[in-house]
Amino acid sequence: MTTLSKRDMLARMGSMQQLASVRPLTYREGKADGLTAYAVRNGPLAFDVLADKGLDIGDFSYRGVGFNFLSKPGLIGRTAYDTHGAEAQRSIMGGMLFTAGYENICAPCTLDGKDYPMHGRIRTTPAEHRSADAFWDGDDYVMRVSGEIREAELFGENLVLRRLIETRLGERIVRIVDEVENQAFRPEPLMLLYHFNVGHPLLSEAARLVLPTLDTRPRDETSRPHLDDWASVAAPSENEPEYVFLHELAADAAGNTFAALVNPELKLGVRLDFNRKALPYFMQWKSMAAGDYAMGLEPANSSVYGRPHHVSAGDLHMLPPQAKETFELTITILDGDEDIDRVQNEARRLSRR
Repeated sequence: MTTLSKRDMLARMGSMQQLASVRPLTYREGKADGLTAYAVRNGPLAFDVLADKGLDIGDFSYRGVGFNFLSKPGLIGRTAYDTHGAEAQRSIMGGMLFTAGYENICAPCTLDGKDYPMHGRIRTTPAEHRSADAFWDGDDYVMRVSGEIREAELFGENLVLRRLIETRLGERIVRIVDEVENQAFRPEPLMLLYHFNVGHPLLSEAARLVLPTLDTRPRDETSRPHLDDWASVAAPSENEPEYVFLHELAADAAGNTFAALVNPELKLGVRLDFNRKALPYFMQWKSMAAGDYAMGLEPANSSVYGRPHHVSAGDLHMLPPQAKETFELTITILDGDEDIDRVQNEARRLSRR
C-alpha cells in the first residue's frame, strides 16, 4: 500500500474518496429494508459498520476476497425474534463481528423468573450520537466511525457503550475501542463476548486456526471426539453439528494475545489481537455444517456456559455504579507467506513462555 505523503496524495487525486471513504447508507430491500450502516473503504480493505446493530461489522473483504460469515437469514434489520430465547437464531446473521452481552452471553436461560436471551440484547441495539469522519492526521488519512449504544430498563440497568472503529489509509488494520459505563446507581452484571465470524472463501479446507494455546477443552460431549482437530478446517458436511472449544491462551507480560485464521492457498489470513486481562476467556466456535460453514473466534470476559454458570459459582462479573471499563481489539489482514509464517511463529513462541 502507498506510503506517499499528504501532499503527494493530494497531487494524485481530485478527491480522497477515489481511494478512501466513509459513506452512510440505508438498505432498501428484503429483511434489511431500512437498516442503516456506514460503508468504509480503505484502499483494498472494505467493511460495513451496522449503525442499527450496535455498530457491529457486517461485510468485510480485502482485495475482493470475502472474509466474513453471513448466516442463512442474510442481512437483516431489527425483528421480533431479536431477544426471544433461542428464536434469536433467526436474527443472528453473523457478519465479521457481533457483540454479545450484557446480562447474558451464549445460550438463553431463565433465572428467578426472568428470561435472558441468547447472546443478550446489545447486538441488536441501534447506536445513537453517531459520527462518521474521514480526515488527515498529519500524513495519515483516517477513517473513523463512533457512537453510543445503551442497554437500559425502567427500574433496571443503564449500561452505555461508547464505541470507536478506526482504520488508516495504507494500513491493513481496523481498531475497535469500547468503553462501557454503568450509569445506574447499583452494581450491574457486565458479561461481554466479541463474536468474530470467518466464512468462505477465506474459510476452506486449506485454512487453519492459529492460537498460542496452553490448554484446550471441549465444551460438551459432542465436541470431545474432535478435540485433536480443533485447528483444522474440513469441507462442509451435511447436518454436521457445531463444535465449541475452550482455549487458555498464552499472553505476553502485558497480557496481550491473539487469534488468527490463515489460508496458505489464498496467501491471506486475519488476526485478532486483544488483552487477556480484560478478556480472559477465549472460545472457538467451529461449524463445518453445509450451509452453516463458519469459524468463530470469541474473546470474552465470561464463560461460554453463560449467566447460570457464573451465578452458581458466585463470580458474575459486576461493574460498580458510574464505573467504566475499556476493551480494545485490533483486526489485522495477513497478506502473503511472510505474514502467515510470522503469526504462526509468534503463536509457537508465546505458547512456550
